[in-house]
Amino acid sequence: MATQRLRNGWVIWLSLAVALLLSVSPLPNFMEIGRPLWVALFLTYWVLYLPHRVGMTTAWLLGLAEDVLYGSLFGQNALILTLITFLVLNLHQRLRMFPMWQQSLVLLVVFGIAQLVQLWLNALTGNRPPTLAFVLPALVSALLWPWIGAILRGIHQRLNVN
Repeated sequence: MATQRLRNGWVIWLSLAVALLLSVSPLPNFMEIGRPLWVALFLTYWVLYLPHRVGMTTAWLLGLAEDVLYGSLFGQNALILTLITFLVLNLHQRLRMFPMWQQSLVLLVVFGIAQLVQLWLNALTGNRPPTLAFVLPALVSALLWPWIGAILRGIHQRLNVN
């Protein structure tokens, strides 16, 4: 089997940098509680469709960058993104065959698990939010998945990233 030359890897890193910027962009106060998990969404797309290029190491490094950007406990977001990547990698063969609405439901569960781990880590450090609204970002992210997936798929195919 001939090895295929890897092309346009910069697109992956640029999109992940855009996700990091989106994750810290200002939102109105009423929208802040439901801020989408931008980095998790973009990372999930690349892990799902290019698992040979983007994996656990990328998730860990991106999570450390997110920790520095947010000023949170060092390694907290790295652990969360690595967990999401692990779950998506384990499900990626099945997940790719699902229609977009079923992918959204599965990702709702994956992101929900990640948010629960985030809550647990916040409770250990004494920063526990008082309501169940911590699950709202998982719901918003699952609802955004069809659009993010379509946009990234168009970029992926147009620039022939492999």
